[in-house]
Amino acid sequence: MPFAQGEVLILPFPYSDRLAEKRRPAVVISKPALERQHGVLWVAMITSDRGGRRADDTPISDLKRAGLPAASLVRPVKLATIEPGRVLRSAGTLTKTDLAQVLAAIGKFS
Repeated sequence: MPFAQGEVLILPFPYSDRLAEKRRPAVVISKPALERQHGVLWVAMITSDRGGRRADDTPISDLKRAGLPAASLVRPVKLATIEPGRVLRSAGTLTKTDLAQVLAAIGKFS
């Protein structure tokens, strides 16, 4: 079963400035058709909300639903393409409103 758009996953997310990765949450931004047809997911990084927000960061309003233990935000400028087999587990989902805000922030640059 393909992962759903808006689903929060735990996975090894690549750093953008070096050849390494860190286990962290990310939200699926692609639709299931991408996974079915090409075997990959597009995801956006989720990080702790420690006051160092960037202009396009989107706070996650329902942490319990997202399966996150602490205040977090989606960083829509940090995207990755991953294979579904690299997903460690599903944690939860974003609200429709949060997902819409994330997709709108990504849309500014696409």
